[in-house]
Amino acid sequence: MTTASQQKPVLRTDYQQSVATYWNNEKAPVNMRLGEVDGLYHHHYGIGDYDPAVLTAGEDAIIKEMHRLETAQAEVLLDHLGDIKSTDALMDGGSGRGGTSFMANQRFGCQVDGVTISEEQVRFANDQAQQRGVAGKVKFHFKNMLDTGFETGSRRAIWTNETTMYVDLHQLFGEFARLIPHGGRYVCITGCYNDVTGGRSRAVSQIDQHYICNIHARGDYFKALSDNGFVPINVVDLTAATIPYWELRERSSVATGVEKPFLTAYREGSFHYLLIAADRI
Repeated sequence: MTTASQQKPVLRTDYQQSVATYWNNEKAPVNMRLGEVDGLYHHHYGIGDYDPAVLTAGEDAIIKEMHRLETAQAEVLLDHLGDIKSTDALMDGGSGRGGTSFMANQRFGCQVDGVTISEEQVRFANDQAQQRGVAGKVKFHFKNMLDTGFETGSRRAIWTNETTMYVDLHQLFGEFARLIPHGGRYVCITGCYNDVTGGRSRAVSQIDQHYICNIHARGDYFKALSDNGFVPINVVDLTAATIPYWELRERSSVATGVEKPFLTAYREGSFHYLLIAADRI
């Protein structure tokens, strides 16, 4: 049965089209080479201290260590999803090439649906699902996470891993509130600018420009969550934990030039790296 939502175009604005075009064409070594380590392709950053021995062990060792830190970040996100059963259905909002979705299925054994506005990412991730033998459980869809067309109340939990800076938070959490029933959970890891410093710093603006995104204020997340019936149960400041990753990345061959703005913003306190876990009430 086709819903009214599914009849609408996935890409609704010129901005969404520009973001989709960016990710359809993106093949940055910082994503591809790290994913080749073990077949988990992430589109996010890492947390935890790196092993300083990799600095003298060669470039392959640095790549593997960066990938380990990115996988550790996804593990922390999954730790906060709560009690997930194999019969539950989860959604990955802005699923990229599928790394966190595959990890969730491996951990919980449940159905995972990833949504992204990049048709190339959908193709890549579904190919990965076939190769991993989990295509019956992990599926990726060319859908807009602001209006997925999935059945109301169908998701025990939803997460976004560094994707919320591309969308309006009230629209996003309104859709998630429709999908998550009472007692379900939403978890995000995101970069957000510090309201206390009074707007985006120069470094934060440079990050926006690099990724064609619109980083939100920290307070915007909590207001939009509250307005849509979500109550935070855990808020973890991961800022200090992510700085070593960026220091290592800056010294790697896959650095993109955005490392300096990230490190500047984190160190000066104008930018925070947060995990927010919120229950649907």
